Amino acid sequence: MERIIIIGGGFAGLNLAKHLDKSKFEVKLIDRNNFHSFPPLFYQVASSGLDASNISFPLRREFHKLKNVSYHMGHVKNIDLAAKRVTTSYETIDYDRLVIAAGSTNNYFNMENLGESTFGIKTVAQASHTRDEILDRLERGAISHDPERRKQLLSFLVVGGGPSGVEIAGALGEMKKYVLPREYPELNPDDMSIVLVEGQDKLLGAMSEKASAKAMQDLKDLMVEVRLNTRLDSYRDKVVTFGDGTSEYWETLIWTAGVKGEPMPGIPDNLIGRGGRIVVDDFNRVPGYEQSLYAIGDIALMTTKDYPNGHPQMAQPALQQSKNLADNLNRGSFSSPFHYKDKGSMATIGRHKAVVDLGNTFFCGLIAWFMWMFIHLLSILGMRNKLNVLLNWFWNYITYSTSLRLLFRPTKYPLRKHWGD
Repeated sequence: MERIIIIGGGFAGLNLAKHLDKSKFEVKLIDRNNFHSFPPLFYQVASSGLDASNISFPLRREFHKLKNVSYHMGHVKNIDLAAKRVTTSYETIDYDRLVIAAGSTNNYFNMENLGESTFGIKTVAQASHTRDEILDRLERGAISHDPERRKQLLSFLVVGGGPSGVEIAGALGEMKKYVLPREYPELNPDDMSIVLVEGQDKLLGAMSEKASAKAMQDLKDLMVEVRLNTRLDSYRDKVVTFGDGTSEYWETLIWTAGVKGEPMPGIPDNLIGRGGRIVVDDFNRVPGYEQSLYAIGDIALMTTKDYPNGHPQMAQPALQQSKNLADNLNRGSFSSPFHYKDKGSMATIGRHKAVVDLGNTFFCGLIAWFMWMFIHLLSILGMRNKLNVLLNWFWNYITYSTSLRLLFRPTKYPLRKHWGD
């Protein structure tokens, strides 16, 4: 059996592992985390709507019926293309074929200091950290006796007007409109400021004009200010400098403005294209290594007439590319080039507020909200997770409350011989 190493346990990597022929391939999947997570709902973790465990599923549990697939925990340190060898933080593994499905990471557009001073929702860990910071600001604001400092603590700037930015801004708006009056009586909702900035002239740039306009109106209804054609130049010591030279204080900056391919040590620079993505042909093969190296999902850059800058870095292209690559590998010949079938786009802004583009058809409001919930619920791995998410959504819907607004602080206890010492 040929040995295939898959780097990344996201949509693309996991789907590929499940579709490869069990009689032909020994599959080893490498990921730094031992679970698969569901990125479209990271914003709900950040806004205390869901627990991280509700949208995460153990990889070993998913593979326990696939005897040809094994999981290897580790962070990739080097890829030796000549020797066909991958070195991780814990081991070195040889391969016959290598599939890179490592996904994407935050793109700070050459402002790398933002990685240390801002908060993101690109991973489960980032979303959980962002949740803690949001709750921290609310609790500190509730006990602040200085009105100006309270307003500073309750200032939230979301950078990026794509689906993630719109969704986290809408979630913060719901907290301002519904949660503060109920659970934080010490706070005046007017003291909480939420601003979403977008560098282009519309929100949800990949969606229709109707979707963009409706999202703008829904955010306004949730007391979120939207600034279009606004570019961030720097963020230092809590002060944002915008492209027009103006500066403002923002206590918490949530970054959703862009992504780039996850860096892969050992991949030559000439194979890296726009946005840090690995260049591939119509079959997801890397030029010069057609028989042994492939890239799929967010990290793959496949340019076509319809997508000159590569396919959207979303779940559907990743799932479709992984299935197409599995079919070609199982067949033993690359006779089916990849053709992306756009199944539509959607984003939710809040309760009863969502936008859906399906071809030339546009939905919004309650029906779009139920469509969004149905599609996302079906896509989550594990029946227990589906039920937990559904229960959380139902409870939040009827009570405007959640038991997940808990602020846990990691504590290191000193070693003691007896507990009573």
